[in-house]
Amino acid sequence: MRSLYVLLLIIGYLSPSVPAQSTQPRRSDARRNDPKLERKLTDLLAGFRGDVGLYVRHLKTGRTVSLNADTLFPTASTIKIPIQCGLFARLATGELAYQQELIYRDSLHYDDGIVGSLKDGARIPLSQVVMLMESVSDNTGSLWCQALAGGGQAINSWLDANGFRQTRVNSRTPSREANRKQYGWGQTTPRELAELLVYIREGRAVSPDASERMYRNLGRQYWDGDALSQIPPDVQVATKNGAVNQSRSEVVLVHAPHGEYVFCLMTKNQQDERWTRTNEGAMLLRQVSALLWQYFEPRSTWKPAVGYEKWW
Repeated sequence: MRSLYVLLLIIGYLSPSVPAQSTQPRRSDARRNDPKLERKLTDLLAGFRGDVGLYVRHLKTGRTVSLNADTLFPTASTIKIPIQCGLFARLATGELAYQQELIYRDSLHYDDGIVGSLKDGARIPLSQVVMLMESVSDNTGSLWCQALAGGGQAINSWLDANGFRQTRVNSRTPSREANRKQYGWGQTTPRELAELLVYIREGRAVSPDASERMYRNLGRQYWDGDALSQIPPDVQVATKNGAVNQSRSEVVLVHAPHGEYVFCLMTKNQQDERWTRTNEGAMLLRQVSALLWQYFEPRSTWKPAVGYEKWW
């Protein structure tokens, strides 16, 4: 348990604060394709050994790029954003309390992450389980949250009711076994996942208060070696990433100085299945993130520190 609280303290003290959230929609009514950016990104994605989809939107100007943005991809751990939404929808009914104490049982064990390493009978607040789901992508904690949300069907119903009709939880969800075999834990499109993150940012997911809490959780990311490594460390981001053997994905909303932008890159059927920093999908995440930062913030002189790879 000591290691759990040390990690919680580290995440709490090192995570930057989130700016005050507006409850007013921030969507641009004038979304338009950005041909210059599209050409740059098309060239960057060319030659990738696998399938790739990308969605980009600059929230202030409405400039957008969509490359296979409505194609279904495996979510891997990015499904933990919809799980959080489903959980907060249940919290809103009063059936659960965010700070209530939970009791861990060995029957919940999925893998040996932080939650899965707890002893049978250990007590932990629900709020900490949610934080671990989003920040370190704890799988046992995430499946626990999925169950507490009412299961995959309840989460999928919330997604459908809120206009996200391509994003679905598959695992441990009745009637979705065929989808699970094809896509794994969940499925989504780059456009929907990016717009779900914007939906939370705008205070429209469950309630303004719930959205703010969810957004704060998404601003504390331990796995920051790919897309986030190409964004200055003093710039606030909300994000979630995911990876399985043949897929790498990341969705990021960047609070850039000259206007927020969101992007989601997803891959599948990758030939490169290596679990290394030089995996082609991981490299593509860094390259796309760097290009977008330089494009939207052309006067920025920030560059990733020389030799930073030795740490990551």
